[in-house]
Amino acid sequence: MEHLVRYTQSELSKVTNHRSGEVKFGEKMQLIPEGENVVNFLKNSEAKFVLFGIPEDIGVRANNGRAGAATAWESAIKSIANIQHNRFCKGSNIIVLGTLDTAAFNSEAEGLEFNSTPDRKKFSEIVSKIDKEVSHIISTIVKCGKIPLIIGGGHNNAYGNIKGTALAKGKPINAVNLDAHSDFRIMEGRHSGNGFSYAFEEGFLKKYFIFGLHESYTSKNVLDQLKSLKDKIQYNTYDAIKVRGEKEFRLEMQIAYDFIKSDAYGIEIDMDALPLVPSSAMTPSGFSVEEVRQFIYFFGKHSNAAYLHICEGAPALDTETNNHMVGKLIGYLLTDFIKAKNSLD
Repeated sequence: MEHLVRYTQSELSKVTNHRSGEVKFGEKMQLIPEGENVVNFLKNSEAKFVLFGIPEDIGVRANNGRAGAATAWESAIKSIANIQHNRFCKGSNIIVLGTLDTAAFNSEAEGLEFNSTPDRKKFSEIVSKIDKEVSHIISTIVKCGKIPLIIGGGHNNAYGNIKGTALAKGKPINAVNLDAHSDFRIMEGRHSGNGFSYAFEEGFLKKYFIFGLHESYTSKNVLDQLKSLKDKIQYNTYDAIKVRGEKEFRLEMQIAYDFIKSDAYGIEIDMDALPLVPSSAMTPSGFSVEEVRQFIYFFGKHSNAAYLHICEGAPALDTETNNHMVGKLIGYLLTDFIKAKNSLD
């Protein structure tokens, strides 16, 4: 894994606030020692979950979104390290793998502008390189029998998550995506708005459920495309559930689960589905934090739930005094998923 930056004990100690009488995740989470073979360590560890960060927003910029998602990992790991290790959730069940080495990709993308046609082509070429590395790392984690906890980064990384998991399992997987957008746009070159369409077209994604589409921000072309693929792709809308009350949240979760449950599936959470959470496409209207937590727990407590991906959170776009809140929210969502998976034991 040449593009992996391993997280070190020194880094973890710096972000862990030690306090007498308390035990934090940062004191219990496992790290891969320098010089140790990653695959061997993952296979031999009893920990179930592997935490992996993708600090980039190149895919977001390639989709004309606001940069900032590259900062989510740093905010999240600080919060995760300070979660209490107790009988409800144990830090020792997590291996902190580290992050994708994005330095070269960021350097390549420096100065590129969405409004320039040659730059857009270059953007998509860089995103495709990121895809390759993400899919390799995720595939390795899953082959070792572990469950990836992925902190983005842009939603372009859904492609690498899906492809990597499918390759590890030797067959296409399904996905459920809580999102204001479909991310099933045309295959015009890779960016954060078409990770699922590429994964579907290339045979890595079998069935796809989009949960909570915002009707005012989904184009006619995308709706027509989804309709033509209704045997493989289904969706509901936020407006139908929360505004008009035509559909009920918990029943819709069951419908989505019944659609994807027959195969391994990924859980994708785009933070632009939550109101006022700093993200590349921040919204004033969306599901509550409690509803998203319930969503993650519901889909996590099934054996076919193969990974959790939380993306598009952008602490850099928050106020200076509140820029820790995105990381704290990610910590809640991760532990909800872990508790759900542990409930199966």
